[in-house]
Amino acid sequence: MKRIIRCVKLGIESDGLSSPPFPNALGQRIYEHISQKAWDLWMNHQTMLINEYKLNLIDKKSRDFLMQEMEKFLFGGGAEKPPGYTSKQDTQ
Repeated sequence: MKRIIRCVKLGIESDGLSSPPFPNALGQRIYEHISQKAWDLWMNHQTMLINEYKLNLIDKKSRDFLMQEMEKFLFGGGAEKPPGYTSKQDTQ
């Protein structure tokens, strides 16, 4: 059964996640307020960050950085692309 939530990232009513992405308070907050569509946007942004900054997810600093960026991206704290980053879409 699909859950419809009011997504704070996109400002729309949309399908919610099927379960919290993390077993903590932030995971629950994402589950309650972020749509599947916004989560998919975050996953793409996260992949770009990992690749551009060459993050090693074994490193706690890298994981902490991603968690901070995730919160900014999803809840409006101004997540940005790395300096000088251009996507294939930006160059067309």
